[in-house]
Amino acid sequence: MNWISNYVRPRINSIFSRREVPENLWSKCDECGTMLFHRELQDNLNVCIECGHHMPITPRERFKNLFDGGVFVEINVPKPITDPLQFKDQKKYPDRMKAAQKKSAEQEAMLVAEGEIGRTPIVAAAQDFSFMGGSMGMYVGNAIITAAERAVELNRPLVLFSAAGGARMQEGILSLMQMPRTTVAIQLLKEANLPYIVILTHPTTGGVTASYAMLGDVQISEPNALICFAGPRVIEQTIREKLPEGFQRAEYLLDHGMLDLVTPRTKIRSELIKIIRMLLGLSPVVVGDLPKPPQDNPSEEAEENSK
Repeated sequence: MNWISNYVRPRINSIFSRREVPENLWSKCDECGTMLFHRELQDNLNVCIECGHHMPITPRERFKNLFDGGVFVEINVPKPITDPLQFKDQKKYPDRMKAAQKKSAEQEAMLVAEGEIGRTPIVAAAQDFSFMGGSMGMYVGNAIITAAERAVELNRPLVLFSAAGGARMQEGILSLMQMPRTTVAIQLLKEANLPYIVILTHPTTGGVTASYAMLGDVQISEPNALICFAGPRVIEQTIREKLPEGFQRAEYLLDHGMLDLVTPRTKIRSELIKIIRMLLGLSPVVVGDLPKPPQDNPSEEAEENSK
């Protein structure tokens, strides 16, 4: 046995060899190409620190940063028939659903929750674009109806974050029927004199734009979000003309009176608190009265409490 070859050399190599870096520690900005450390990106709500580009964010991550202390209660949504049309293209519809559920770790394309924002109780709903493009199917229709009914029951405002590629083709006409269903649900809020605020995120298109996404009392958008019914490419091919720069983007719609605000994601919570309390006729929130945000390090929290 060669002691140097079999023991000493492998030991030295293990000490001085380069450690492998986990792949999920860094993310690349789609807009400017900057490599961003995952913790910094997460703390900035998936907004690029260099150029301000808004990257996708899941509904749970939104709600964690929206509600006071990150605390919210998920509201159960009635589940529709799994595959009403027995639809099949390259894959069966149930197989696509299973793949989307595995990828997103969610059961469907919309999450509904209730909680407090700036000490003001609300009901909130958010679409998940990573789940089959946030497509509007029967479940999404049920989710909005459930959110509206819960808001009316509790006498609370409804805040909705839209992100969708349109109707879900695997459900055909049943998907399109969610447009009038959700419109009637929003009407319940208006009859109860409850605020309905929509935050349009990238992208919001198709039947979603033609229904509940454009019915808010206040329409807010994240910067540079694509908001349209038919996309720019389809319109250009139809009219055979070049569209204006930035056409159907949030800033363009704001200039033409279709939006009330274009607000960065990091400032949406504070804007919502002001708008909701103003619409409800409440006094401005006292910032010092707000709950302290949760701390990731228990030792830091214990040290803070001991002072």
